[in-house]
Amino acid sequence: MSMLSRLDDAVEFAENPEPRCPCVLLLDTSGSMAGEPLEAMMDGLETFRFDLAVDPLAARRVEVAVVTFDNAVRVVQDFAAPDQWEVPALRAEGQTRMAAAIARALQLVEERKAAYRAYDIGYYRPWIFMVTDGEPQGEPAEAVAAAARELREAEAAKRVAFFAVGVENANLRRLAQISVRAPLRLKGLNFREMFVWLSRSMQGIAHSRPGDEIALPPPSGWAQL
Repeated sequence: MSMLSRLDDAVEFAENPEPRCPCVLLLDTSGSMAGEPLEAMMDGLETFRFDLAVDPLAARRVEVAVVTFDNAVRVVQDFAAPDQWEVPALRAEGQTRMAAAIARALQLVEERKAAYRAYDIGYYRPWIFMVTDGEPQGEPAEAVAAAARELREAEAAKRVAFFAVGVENANLRRLAQISVRAPLRLKGLNFREMFVWLSRSMQGIAHSRPGDEIALPPPSGWAQL
């Protein structure tokens, strides 16, 4: 973490000592997402950002990071409150480096939790929410297995909650080998409904106390098993 980042955190946490609910959006921007799927996903992202920003408590507690993956893994938005970031312009190209993306998301989560602890900020169990239309590509099988193992260990220790959503022809059987929770298949291109569900889930967590178990809204309007 840079000196500037530490200073930003010190100011942010001093002005807003509320407990934080970190959420990493892990978004597939491989070539097969080009066109309508990517446009629909970006529209859904704007709905997600706005829906969180208009909830006063969620706006102070939820922090969102956006990580994209294709031939490369990019942190296009570091953790920030909903009213402090704009939906990035995304471009679809290349393969699906999913294992590297999962490893990066887990690293981001641990780094953010370390910052919370350094400034005595409480936090909720972080979420990683992955959206993909494929399966791991261009990566050694060992790297995929290692990412899945790291993810399962983090889930077992309750260090993170991981959700996977498959778009169109995504290989849900392969995703189920990576995710502890059964992956869901998006109905058509209902990204807006999916991101509303995610926003309402984050709001439900933000309105609870850290460590509380909450019932998530059913995803029946936008997903199928």
